[in-house]
Amino acid sequence: MMSKITILRAVVAGLTYLVAFLTKVLVSQKGHQQKSAEEESEKEANERFGLSWRVAVEANNVCPWRTVPQQCYQHLQNYMCAGQYELDLKLVVDNILNYAFQIPLSPDGMDAWILDVDDTCISNFSYYKKRRFGCDPFDSTIFKEWIMKGKCPANPAVRSLFKSLKERGFKLFLLTGRDQATLSTITSNNLHSQGFVGYQRLILRSAEYKGQSAVKYKSAIRKEIEREGYRIWGNVGDQWSDLQGECLGKRTFKLPNPMYFIS
Repeated sequence: MMSKITILRAVVAGLTYLVAFLTKVLVSQKGHQQKSAEEESEKEANERFGLSWRVAVEANNVCPWRTVPQQCYQHLQNYMCAGQYELDLKLVVDNILNYAFQIPLSPDGMDAWILDVDDTCISNFSYYKKRRFGCDPFDSTIFKEWIMKGKCPANPAVRSLFKSLKERGFKLFLLTGRDQATLSTITSNNLHSQGFVGYQRLILRSAEYKGQSAVKYKSAIRKEIEREGYRIWGNVGDQWSDLQGECLGKRTFKLPNPMYFIS
């Protein structure tokens, strides 16, 4: 009789332990599921915020800004690395070409087009990838070291645009805020190595324009180009400051760039 009671007690104790163990496992799983759901919810919220923020930036509704919000990092990484950026760039270029090929060029050879350089003709993707696509503060020293390597790759869609505009008969002016005194040769060599050959003029920021905003500086240069008798049919840049001010040309085209803002 005592043996049966002992066995029964052992069985009950075992069942009690098993129930306690299973309960702990279920609670742990539920906790993990809840945590996973919360993480997924936060990830989705960040993705939605990142998309909204990027659209607002491209529409110039967020300005000025110094760094990309931290919660946008994953969205921008996906945008810049997974192909959507290239698709957006190509769509803009396709529309530029549709416009350009409808323009009746004059035989005087004074029909002009203006292209920005950084993140228009050539890309600083490698620098900004290391800076978390603009979530980390801009570092002018590191950026200049990157430029001095002379290895900025072409944006293929813009290189194709450059060649098509040149073949069509437009005179191409490459206008950049890079410093003329220190970066003229490296910029020219970089552009040539990436297939940007045959432009009318590469214009960098001279001492005369040092300290001026991009809008004021580029407006002054465009005004000079028009004074020479050129007709500016198009103006392409990745910054709104490329496309604001005076003597903008007949049409402006904004290329996507959610990584930084230049006033």
